Amino acid sequence: MKKDISLSDLISKSNIEHDYDPNAMSVEKARTWITNFLSPLEQEETIHIKDALHRILSKSVKANINVPNYDNSAMDGYAINIDSLKGEGPFSLQITGKVFAGNQLEGNANEAVRIMTGASIPAGLNAVIPQEHTETHQDIIAFKTKPFFNQNIRRLGEDIKSGQIVFQSGRRIESCDLGLLASLGIDSIKVFRKIRVAFFSTGDEIISLGNPLSPGQVYDSNRYSLIGLLKCLDVEAIDLGVVPDDKNIIEDTLKKASNMADVIITTGGVSVGEADYMKEILKKIGEILFWKISMKPGRPLAYGKIGHCHYFGLPGNPVSTMVTFYQFVREAILTLAGQTPIPKVPLIKAKLLMSIKKIPGRTEFQRGIYEQDDDGIFNVTPLKDQGSGILRSMSEANCFIVLHEDMAHLEKDTWVDIQLFTSLA
Repeated sequence: MKKDISLSDLISKSNIEHDYDPNAMSVEKARTWITNFLSPLEQEETIHIKDALHRILSKSVKANINVPNYDNSAMDGYAINIDSLKGEGPFSLQITGKVFAGNQLEGNANEAVRIMTGASIPAGLNAVIPQEHTETHQDIIAFKTKPFFNQNIRRLGEDIKSGQIVFQSGRRIESCDLGLLASLGIDSIKVFRKIRVAFFSTGDEIISLGNPLSPGQVYDSNRYSLIGLLKCLDVEAIDLGVVPDDKNIIEDTLKKASNMADVIITTGGVSVGEADYMKEILKKIGEILFWKISMKPGRPLAYGKIGHCHYFGLPGNPVSTMVTFYQFVREAILTLAGQTPIPKVPLIKAKLLMSIKKIPGRTEFQRGIYEQDDDGIFNVTPLKDQGSGILRSMSEANCFIVLHEDMAHLEKDTWVDIQLFTSLA
């Protein structure tokens, strides 16, 4: 666990102060700075495995039994002892019994036992011949080839051995893991408690659904985007609604949120002309690490702390809200939740199908549509409308085209990095 540290303490350290500019932070530096203040929550709880999907293990899971816990047949066929077979074949043996899954039977070296998939291997027998490789004549089986030792037998502990660490602490439990836990007889596990995320939109022009719009007003889309994004991360989402542009109300709402959540997310109120207003509140009740990022969309991004609570002030433009969440907030929440390792979003090389204009000195995340050709090559086309208020572009696109800080104008057929939306979910 990292030792808790204040933002002001870190910023004041002389060996890193020269890298700190709250008004012009690069994307990579911003990610690094945020990481300095993140460590998993220590609170844990014990839950039944039926409730464990997508929860994060706080304690490693060890097997207390072998899986399988007995030698069993991998298929329907005949169990034999290969040591009783002499010569090159063909061979024939008498069938002396039949064993089904859940039953047991003893075998003799010079005989065969009819056996079903999953049934216990009779003592003294050491191979299973698939039934399709035999011919049966009354109670005699004939086969041409001598099987090898342990053929078609699943041995005790072949999958998991007793005492083996099955899952390490920090693992996110998936559907297949639930079945594996059940196969070990484990009905409950220790997990980190869910991260609590409080969020609200700010602005007198923002109207909640169900109310009529007046001129100059817009419906609150950002909160619903955040609801979907947070559900994908399996957090406890606390929706605080829409907060008007009133300094006292915003301050009270932030204080309330900091007392009930681990993370606070606001949208709006951090752009030019609004920033000083929110800065004043945050400096009064907390600390601010940075205010602007050298990126597009999403330049007005704020990060700080209010007490123990991590604060992310996202831009009010709908696309900017989603881009900054994906690029900064998602990883922070996964870290706080205790997941290890954090699943990094892969950058995939793709060929541009049209040119892109860009100014060097900032990172851009343009929306694009990629396709993979018959040779496995990714080709990507940027959408025509790249405005930060064009929310439709997020629904039409299937990837971000990541244009790094040092890039300028890019010609058609240039290779670029893309992030698939499916890898961000």
